[in-house]
Amino acid sequence: MRKMLAVPTLCGAVAFLHSGDAGAQCAARDVLQKVTIAKSTLAPATSTETVHGVWKTITLRRFANTFALRNALDAAGCGVGDLAGEVLARPTFVLSPVELNLDLVVVSATELGMAGETSLADVYTRAQERGLAPAPAEVGPQLRLQYFDQPIGEFLHIGMTPMKTWSGTPVTLVLVNGGAGLILIGQDSSANTKISATSRFVFVRLHVLAKDH
Repeated sequence: MRKMLAVPTLCGAVAFLHSGDAGAQCAARDVLQKVTIAKSTLAPATSTETVHGVWKTITLRRFANTFALRNALDAAGCGVGDLAGEVLARPTFVLSPVELNLDLVVVSATELGMAGETSLADVYTRAQERGLAPAPAEVGPQLRLQYFDQPIGEFLHIGMTPMKTWSGTPVTLVLVNGGAGLILIGQDSSANTKISATSRFVFVRLHVLAKDH
C-alpha cells in the first residue's frame, strides 16, 4: 500500500530554551514574537534565493557527545517526537568528529523541477544535480536548537539518508512549528512513501572544515 508523506498534528506547548542565547525560548508565545520580529526585519526569500542561496550556516560539534546533545534539547524544552527520539538514541547516530560549518539550503521538490508526488530518492537526485549534498542526521537536532524563528505552520524535512529505528523503520527528521512551539519529529521514509512536490527540504553545501580542538 502506498504511503503519503504526512506530518501528525502537534499539541502541547514546549517550554524554556537556553542554548547559548540567554532568554531564547521554544514556547508558542515567544516563538510568535520572534517570527513577528523576523518578518519585520527580513525580506522574504524568493524561489531563486531558496534554491541557489545559502539560507543559514550552522556549526556542528557544539556538544561532546549524543547524550549532551539530547540533554540540551530536553533542557531547552524543545519537543522531540518518539521516532526522532529513537533515531537520536541509535548507535548509528553520531556527531561530527571535527568542527564543521555547514551552509544550509532550503528547497522544495517543485523548485527542483518536480510536480505532483515523487519519492525521496528522486528529490535527492535532483538536489545533487543542483550541487546540494545530503545533510548529516546531526543537522536535525542542531538546527532545532538554532532555528528559533521558524514560522508557524512550517515543516522542514532534513534531506538526510534515512536512519532506522529499533524496529527497522527508515526515518528522516523534520523540524516543525505547529503553533504550539518548536519540535523535532521523525517521518517514516520507506521506499514506497510518496513526497508532495510542495514539501521543503534542508540540504547542505560544505562550507568550512575547521581544525579539531
